[in-house]
Amino acid sequence: MTYSMIDGIVNKHDQRSVSIFAKSIYRELRTSGFSESDVMALAGELLALLTTDVRNQGADRQAE
Repeated sequence: MTYSMIDGIVNKHDQRSVSIFAKSIYRELRTSGFSESDVMALAGELLALLTTDVRNQGADRQAE
C-alpha cells in the first residue's frame, strides 16, 4: 500500500482506509476463531517484521 504525502502528512483518506482495513482484518480473524491472544501475537509478529525492515533501510542509507 502506498501513501500520498502532502508536506510529510499522510492524506486523511489514506488514514481512514488503513483504519478500515485493520478493522476488517480484525473482524475476519475473530470470526474465524482466532482468540485475542492470537491477534496480539500476529500484531507482534507484524511489528517485528516492520522493525527489521526499518533497521535494514537505516543500515542501507548509512552504507551509501
